[in-house]
Amino acid sequence: MIEFRNLTKKYGSIMAIDRLSLEITESGIYCLLGRNGAGKTTLMKLLAGHIPKTDGEILVAGKAVTTGRMPESVSFIESGAAQFNIKVSELISMAAQLQDDFDHDFALRMAVRLKLSPDKKFKQLSFGMKTMLTTIITLSNNADVILLDEPTLGFDAIMRDQFNSLLLESFGTHPRIIIVSTHLIDEIAKVTERLIIIDEGRLLLETGIEEIDEKAYTLSGAVKTVEPLLKGRNCIGRTVMGSVMAAHMYDERITPPEGVSMDRLSLQDFFINLVGGKVDLSNER
Repeated sequence: MIEFRNLTKKYGSIMAIDRLSLEITESGIYCLLGRNGAGKTTLMKLLAGHIPKTDGEILVAGKAVTTGRMPESVSFIESGAAQFNIKVSELISMAAQLQDDFDHDFALRMAVRLKLSPDKKFKQLSFGMKTMLTTIITLSNNADVILLDEPTLGFDAIMRDQFNSLLLESFGTHPRIIIVSTHLIDEIAKVTERLIIIDEGRLLLETGIEEIDEKAYTLSGAVKTVEPLLKGRNCIGRTVMGSVMAAHMYDERITPPEGVSMDRLSLQDFFINLVGGKVDLSNER
């Protein structure tokens, strides 16, 4: 459905996207992870046809994406996008009029559930509520590809939980490709199925959450006991304190010897060690 072929985007001398190749062929909720400046927003803008590429190709449903031919099947509203200062209900109705495949009932139902007053004007909403309304409008467009760039900015813990429920209900109602860019790594793991990790414009890894659960772990024990276990294995990071080592692994699990413990590596710690170590796993599947 989506294909990036050696995609490159430069801003002057700055390489924002660096020869990135990736195929996304199945419906699902995908999490796009990366540090600030890794190229996440740039990648979404390129996919939506909002900015021109420098080199390479982007295909959606087999059709090339350019700024002159933006894909109708992709819906993207950048985080913090301004809206007309009209009532919530009027904004939803306007979106329905502009988008042929807009689910008006879903949008109204979600607005009521999330306590977005239909009579309040956009500028009267809190920053978090403005973001939530924009997210609802984006998800209510039944496009084949939905792009959400930092959709939980300004959300408290309750709103983030509500967003996760909204995301799952939207996907359940209309399965498609939904790509979510976020910094709240462990929270998005509750709803996402696959991860796309980029750094400095390059693809580091695209894999399923289940594979990370199976292959990401920490071995802890004496340095002299842990160190030999790392030979020939993919260690993405390590911490040494005196004679004790914690080695963070992304590899098949082993049966640790006596004196070495094996613990689950959280998704956030996996991301920190993977990006910090600059380990390129993009060719592993």
